[in-house]
Amino acid sequence: MGMCLPCLGGAADDVVVTPDPEIRRRQLAEAAEKRQKETAYRGVKNPEAVERKRKKQEDIEKQTVTSSVSGGGGLKWQVG
Repeated sequence: MGMCLPCLGGAADDVVVTPDPEIRRRQLAEAAEKRQKETAYRGVKNPEAVERKRKKQEDIEKQTVTSSVSGGGGLKWQVG
């Protein structure tokens, strides 16, 4: 009958301590973020370059939006 259960003296070594909920939540969030990055850049050889290009494109779009709102399109006509 004792073949099914481990020795009681060694049972304390096999116990896995679960972290408190805050640590566990943080670990799960980090793992989820890592999975999202991996799936977003699947097949991309240089993800840093893609990120820089995307940020540069966003900056260009912001500049065009602000210049078109304040400058009226950016073109100036002179009648002379």
